[in-house]
This record gives sequence, structure tokens and C-alpha cells, in this order.
Amino acid sequence: MKISVLCVGKIKEKFFTQAIDEYSKRLSRYCSLNIVEVADEKTIDGASDSLCEKIKATEGERLLKKIPEDAYVITLEIEGRQLSSTELADRMSSLFVGGKSHLVFVIGGSLGLSGEVMKRSDMALSFSKMTFPHQLMRVVLLEQIYRAFRINAGEPYHK
Repeated sequence: MKISVLCVGKIKEKFFTQAIDEYSKRLSRYCSLNIVEVADEKTIDGASDSLCEKIKATEGERLLKKIPEDAYVITLEIEGRQLSSTELADRMSSLFVGGKSHLVFVIGGSLGLSGEVMKRSDMALSFSKMTFPHQLMRVVLLEQIYRAFRINAGEPYHK
């Protein structure tokens, strides 16, 4: 089983890096984890809608180049489907059993994902109607992936 987390931008804060490293280490028991970062575009405050779309398109092209053709793509989107931890675990298990050996989770930049990336998505997943910093979202996503593997392995997890 292979999990890739494809993200726009780099992690700047040490505490996020430490949390990501910890979950990456924990996940190594269950899967091959690959975190791929693509460069983000500088966004100025008050940018026009057309400039924001251009930025998302540029970041989207970078993301699409990193997605393997045979991967099952799960994009993180505010308007995506909300799942409980056990529902995510069930979904991941059924994908793996069904022959999808590589799941790619995609986290957009500060403006979100381009339409082209969303079209490539096999599933849109939402963690909340709220907006989260993409750096924090990376930690939350890794924790939920780790929790899903523990649930599927029948191991205890905090409810």
C-alpha cells in the first residue's frame, strides 16, 4: 500500500515539521508514505479574481505533473464529502482491497485547488466547512490516515 500526500508549499514552522515527522514514522508500519511538495505562488492581498485563478492554475499544473496515472486521487476540498474516522478507514480499506494500491491525497495552497485538479480527483474529501492553514491540514490529514490504518488493523485508537 502506498500513500502520497501532495501539497502546495513548504512547512515553515518547526512544530508542524515535528508532528509530520512523527506521523510519518508511525505510518511506516502500515504503508509506504511519500510527501511531495510543489512550489506555491506568491499571492498578494486584494488580488483580483482573475489573478487568483491564474495562481491556482499554475499551482494546479505543478500538482497534476506529480500525480501518477494509476493513482486514486482524493482532494481535500471544503465542499467535499465529510466522513467519520471509521468511514475513512472503511473507504481506504475497500480501495486497497479493490486493487487501488496507491492513494494520493492532495492539499491545495492558500487559494485552494484549480478546476483541473478537482476534475482529476476521484473523491473530494472535506474535514470541515472551516478553512484551515495548509500546513496544519497536512498534520491533521496524516493523523487521520494513521488512525484509519489502526482502525483497519483492529488496534486501539482514541475515540
